[in-house]
Amino acid sequence: MRIDIPYRQRKAVAQLIDPDKVDDKSLALTAEHAIRAKVDFLLAGGSLTSAPVNILIEKLKRMTDIPVILFPGNLIQLTAEADAVFLLSLISGRNPELLIGNHVIAAPFLKNVRESVIPVGYILVDCGGRTSVEYMSQTSPVPRDKYDIAVATALAGEMLGMKAIYLEAGSGASLPVDTKMIEAVRAEITIPLITGGGLNTPEKIEGAFAAGADMIVVGNGCEKNAQLITDACTVRDKYNLRTPGI
Repeated sequence: MRIDIPYRQRKAVAQLIDPDKVDDKSLALTAEHAIRAKVDFLLAGGSLTSAPVNILIEKLKRMTDIPVILFPGNLIQLTAEADAVFLLSLISGRNPELLIGNHVIAAPFLKNVRESVIPVGYILVDCGGRTSVEYMSQTSPVPRDKYDIAVATALAGEMLGMKAIYLEAGSGASLPVDTKMIEAVRAEITIPLITGGGLNTPEKIEGAFAAGADMIVVGNGCEKNAQLITDACTVRDKYNLRTPGI
């Protein structure tokens, strides 16, 4: 299955599911809500995940027809079961393992599914409190108000061949990425822009879309409020209805 991240003409919603945070009952409910809301993508993975991601993906593909994208937090999460793989390069940090080291190790495993690999420039942004991603990656996030650094980093990612840029506030962040930063990055890059972390209300989701995000990712917020995924898709649909032919 070929997966294209929407760009400019359409908005999309992805739900991040961590296999450590669901059991069969909660996963069935999550899938049911995602189907009803018409979620665009399901992301499987997480920075601290220890449970087998391939099993989660197999279950999701049995339960839904929604494309499943592997969102690997480490090498042990690699699997060919997903419809696509986000090959994340933490371009905001200076940890060589997360810039290229792990990718070299992963490449032989992924070579037979290379058409489903989507290279993504991953930019961690300081949005209040130290997140799991920051701690596990041992990198410093881009300061919340340093829009010029975020723009330059995103541009570098695009010039290096990334197919999308992901502005990440971090799992459980108290605030989402500043809308002014989203606007600044959107104005300069010509590839899809994704943002996630801290998007736990419809108002914050609308703010991200209005600022120029092509896709938003919700995760922790849905664990605490099952209605959030429906609200996110309602906001998405409002934007997409403004575009003829969508």
